[in-house]
Amino acid sequence: MQDAVVSNRPTDPTNGAGYRQSGAPTSVLTPSVLGTMLMCVDAIVIMGASYLAYLLWLQSDPYTDGSRCAVVTALGTIVALNCFGILRLYSVEMMTRPGTAMLRLLGAGALVAGILIALSYATKTSADYSRGWAGLWFMAAMAGMIVNRMMVLASSRLGWLDQTLSKRVVVVGEKDQIERLLKQLDVDGSNWVNVVRTFSAETSGEFDLAGLERCIRTDQIDTVVIAVPWVEEDWALKTLDAIYQFPVDVLLCPRGIGLSLIRPRVRYVADVPMLTLADRPLTGWRYVIKEVEDRVLATIILLLILPVLLAISVLIKLDSPGPVLFRQKRYGFNNQLIEVWKFRTMYHDRTDANAEQLTRRGDPRITKLGRWLRATSLDELPQFFNVLRGEMSIVGPRPHAISAKAGGLLYQEAVGRYAARHRVKPGITGWAQVNGWRGETETVEQIQRRVHHDIAYIEDWSLWLDLKIILLTIVTGFTGKNAY
Repeated sequence: MQDAVVSNRPTDPTNGAGYRQSGAPTSVLTPSVLGTMLMCVDAIVIMGASYLAYLLWLQSDPYTDGSRCAVVTALGTIVALNCFGILRLYSVEMMTRPGTAMLRLLGAGALVAGILIALSYATKTSADYSRGWAGLWFMAAMAGMIVNRMMVLASSRLGWLDQTLSKRVVVVGEKDQIERLLKQLDVDGSNWVNVVRTFSAETSGEFDLAGLERCIRTDQIDTVVIAVPWVEEDWALKTLDAIYQFPVDVLLCPRGIGLSLIRPRVRYVADVPMLTLADRPLTGWRYVIKEVEDRVLATIILLLILPVLLAISVLIKLDSPGPVLFRQKRYGFNNQLIEVWKFRTMYHDRTDANAEQLTRRGDPRITKLGRWLRATSLDELPQFFNVLRGEMSIVGPRPHAISAKAGGLLYQEAVGRYAARHRVKPGITGWAQVNGWRGETETVEQIQRRVHHDIAYIEDWSLWLDLKIILLTIVTGFTGKNAY
C-alpha cells in the first residue's frame, strides 16, 4: 500500500485538496462487496476451468461423460467456495498479503481436492469420471484463481482500491487517549485506515463541536471514533448526540486499548478493539440493493403512470393559472437541501415555498383540484423523478420543509435527534405514513411519533420491509383523514 493511504496522521480538512461534498455514501465498493465479487469470479473460474479441461481431455478420451463431470464440477464449486470462505480468503486482509494469500489458497485447493477424492471413494463413484480430466481441472482452476488474486494485489499496489476501500476516520476524545490510539494504529500498520483529523477535548471537556460536524459533513467521513475512558463522560454523550444525525459509523475506544473485549458489538480497526455505538446505514450490498430497487421500480412506475401524469398536468392548467409543478427546498440525505417536486395544489400567488404555514382543513390557499390531489397523495407522483435523479428513495423518511413547525417549534427544536432521520435518503412513502402519521402536525407529540417511526425504519431496514411499505401504500397509504 502507498504511505498516503495507510497514513494515520491527521490532516487539515480546510486545505481544499482532495475533499468532496458529502451527499451520498463514499463508495459502493466496500470490503464485503469486493469479497463477494471475488467469490463470484472464483466460481466462474472453477466452472470455466472444468469445461476447458473437458474440451482438452476429449482429444485423448472421447468417451468422457460430460454429465458426470458437470455434477462433480457443481459439487466441487460449492465445496471450494465454502472452504475459501471459512479460511477467510475473501477478507480484505488476505487480498493485500500476497505470501499469506497464495499459501492459504494452495492449501485450500489441496483441501478441496482431498474432500472430493474422499467423497468419490466413499460413494464408490471414483470410476465414473476421468482422473485425467480432474487433474487438468484442478491445475487450470488453481492457475485461474492465482491470476485473479494477483490482479487484486496489483490493483492494491497501484492504489486503484485506495479511494474506494480507504476508511476516512475522525478521532474525538481526550488528548492522551488520542495519542495512544494513533500510536497503536501506527504499530499495527493498518491497511486502508486514514485518520483525517482529530478533535481533542481538554480536562474541561470543551472542543470544536461545530468544526467536527462540519468535517463529517464535507470530508466524506466514514467512521467517528470516540476515544474516552468511558461513555459516561458528559461531553462524550453530548458529542455522540451530535454525531448520531450523520450517516457514519460511531465507535467507542475505551481506555484499555490493548484489551480483548468480549462483546457482541466489538469491531476491530487495525487490530484495535472498539465498541460499536452506531452503524452507518445502508452500506455495501444493502446500499446496492436499495439503489437498484429505487432506480428499477421508479423507472417501471413512471412508465406505467405516464398517462396519469399527463392527465393531471392538463387538469392543473385548466383549474388555475400557474406552473404545473411546485418545487420546494427540503432536507435530504445528510441534512443536505434538495429540491422536491410536487404537482401544484395551491393558487400560484399563495404558494408557501418554505412551508412556514402548514396546510389545515379547509385551507383557502388550496385549489379545488389540489384538495383532491392532496387527499389521494397524487400530488407526490412527480417525486419519482427525484428518485431517478438520486435525491430520494421510493421508501424512506418523508422530506420536510425547512421551516415546518409543530406546536410552534421547528421540527429540529421539537425532537432532540430529529436530524438522525436524514442518515438515509428521504422517501416518497415511509413507515410513519403507512402507520397513519401523515398530514398536519399540530402538536410536538405528532412529530415525535413520526420521527420515532422514521428512525425505527432506518435501524430495521430490509428489502422486504420496503416491499411491505410499498404494498401498504398502494392499499391504504394514498388516502388518510389527516391529508389535506
